[in-house]
Amino acid sequence: MRRIFITLIVLLAMGCESPGTVSISGQVHAGPVCPVEHFPPEPACADRPVGGATLLVLDTSGDEVDRFETDAQGAFVGELPAGVYTLVPQRVEGLLGTAAPIEFTLGNAPVTLDVAYDTGIR
Repeated sequence: MRRIFITLIVLLAMGCESPGTVSISGQVHAGPVCPVEHFPPEPACADRPVGGATLLVLDTSGDEVDRFETDAQGAFVGELPAGVYTLVPQRVEGLLGTAAPIEFTLGNAPVTLDVAYDTGIR
């Protein structure tokens, strides 16, 4: 019983990751929101979160290893084994095109990604 308790404490200290995996998280947003950029930036013109976006995770062979969907605030979180990956955002209705793929490497530390879609407003 003591061994299980200690194992749980160690896992919690590591950020609740499963053994052999690393945390990946990020934020998906779309902009511009206003047709004219203001300086200093106006809070009402800040990029908006993109909820319901699907993000594919591909390995170096191009095979899908996982996929994430953003919550209403545009956030996503998951775990993957250490390695080299490409995050491929999928088309979102109402936005211009798709966000650019992002190559990233998971080592020992969690990775946070920023995914930017274009609203088409100019």
